[in-house]
Amino acid sequence: MTTTTLVTPPSHSDVDDGPAIADLHRLHALQRTAFLADPYPSAEERKGHLMALAGMLLGHRDEIRAAMSADFAVHPELFTDLVEILGVAGRAAYALEQLDTWMADEERFADPAFYGTARAAVRYQAKGVIGNIVPWNVPFDLSVGPLVEMLAAGNRVIIKPSDYTPACAELLARMIGETFGEDRVAVSVGGLTLAKEFPTLRWDHLLYTGSPAIGREIARAAAENLVPVTLELGGKCPAVLAADSVDAQSVRTVVGTKLIKNGQMCISVDYAMVPRDQLDAFVEHATAYVDGQLPGYASSGDCAGIITERHHDRIVDLVAQARDAGVRVVQLGGDGDPATRRLPLTLVIDPPADLRIMQEEIFGPILPVVPYDDLDEAIAQINAGERPLGLYVFSKDEAQAERVLQRTTSGGACVNVCASQGALPSLGFGGIGQSGSGRHHGIEGFREFSNPRGVVVRGTGDLIDSFLPPYGAAAQAIVDSVLGGSQPPPVAGAPGAV
Repeated sequence: MTTTTLVTPPSHSDVDDGPAIADLHRLHALQRTAFLADPYPSAEERKGHLMALAGMLLGHRDEIRAAMSADFAVHPELFTDLVEILGVAGRAAYALEQLDTWMADEERFADPAFYGTARAAVRYQAKGVIGNIVPWNVPFDLSVGPLVEMLAAGNRVIIKPSDYTPACAELLARMIGETFGEDRVAVSVGGLTLAKEFPTLRWDHLLYTGSPAIGREIARAAAENLVPVTLELGGKCPAVLAADSVDAQSVRTVVGTKLIKNGQMCISVDYAMVPRDQLDAFVEHATAYVDGQLPGYASSGDCAGIITERHHDRIVDLVAQARDAGVRVVQLGGDGDPATRRLPLTLVIDPPADLRIMQEEIFGPILPVVPYDDLDEAIAQINAGERPLGLYVFSKDEAQAERVLQRTTSGGACVNVCASQGALPSLGFGGIGQSGSGRHHGIEGFREFSNPRGVVVRGTGDLIDSFLPPYGAAAQAIVDSVLGGSQPPPVAGAPGAV
C-alpha cells in the first residue's frame, strides 16, 4: 500500500470560487466557438482523442493510485487499477473498435411510390459543448469514462470534479491539460459556488452523477435553458436470494459486492432479501467468507476509507440507531480504524422499515438482511419503493429469476452476480425514475451525447411537389388513391402525417 499524505477536502466556505467561475465561462465560450468552427470532427480525429485518453490513464497509473489513496485515506490499489484505469481504458478501446459503425448513417425507409429515389437516414452529429458534474466515489471512472462516448460523438467537454476529492481533481485537471487542448476538454475545479453555477450555463447536454436531491436541483437549473440532462442517481439496490441460492457462492458475491469501496458505490447492494427460514444460513455464510478470506478486513488495504469524517459519522450513526432499536447486528472484519475512516462490515438482520438504513441509500459497509416468506412478497416490497439503479437476482432456476426480472423495474439488472451491468463497456448504463434518466456506455452513450439528425436527400420520380400550393389534380389523385372516394380514418404512417 502506497503511503501518502492525507488531504482534507476544504470546506465550502474555504473556497473562493470567483476566479473559477470566471474561468468556467471563459472555457465555455472558447469551446462554443471551437465547436462552431468544427462541428463534425472526422472519425480519424475522434479515434486520436480516444487513443490519447487511454494513454493518459495508463501513463499516470502511479499518480492516480496515490491520489485515490490521498482522498480516501486508504484505497485498494488493485481496485484503482481495475476500475479507474483499466476499466476506462478498456471502454475507450471498445469505442475505438465500434466508432465507424456508430458514426455510419442509419438508412430509413422512404416509400418510392411517393418519394421516388430519395434517400432518408439518421445521421448522428455532435451536440456541442457538454458539461459533466462528477461525484467523489469513482472520480476517474465517472469523469473520464463518460468522456469516452462524449469524444466519440465529436463533442467538446468541461468536467467539474467533486471538491471531496481534491487530490484526484488536481491530478485530473493536470492530466487533461497535458493531453487535450482546453478548447476540446477542460476541467473546472472549485467548491459549492462553482457547483451551483455549473448547471446554469447553456450547455448542449449535461451529465450529473450523484444523489436524487441534488439531481432535482441540477435538472431545475438546466431546464431554465432547456438543456437536456442525463442523471445517474443511485438508490436502494436490492439483491434477492431465492430459496435455492442461499449458499456460499451467492452470499460471497453479495457481501463481496457490498465491500467494494466499502459500500461507496451507486450500484452496490443496498440490502439483501432472504427467505425467512434461511436468515441464519446467510449470516453463517457471510461470517465464513469474511473470517476465512478477509481476516482483519477493516484494518487491511482492501478496506477503503470513508470519504470524509461527516460521511463516516453518518454510517456510525446508522448502525447505532439499529442497535438502539434492539435489532440484531453482526459486525464482521474487525473494529476498523478511525484515523483512516475505515469501518467494518455490519449486517443488520430483519430491520424495521422505519429505520434510516431502510429509508436512505446507505453508501457504506452496512448490509440490511430483509426476510421474506414468499417470492411474491419480495417482489411486492421492491415495487413499493422507488425504482432502483440496479437489481440483483440469485436463483438456480432460470424461470424463477426471469419472473423477478419481468415483474420489477430497474435501471439495470443481473442474475447470479451483482454490479456487472455497470462494468460492461458495451452495455448502456443508467437509471429510471428516482434512480436517474438517460444512458452512457457503448452505443447508447454515443447516441445519448449525439443529435440524431433526420436527413432526406431528394432524388427523382417523386410526388413531393403535390404538397405545395396550389393544390389541384395531382394532390386529388393521391388522396383518391388512398381513400378511394370514401372517408375512412387517416392511415398511420401515410405521407404527410406528423
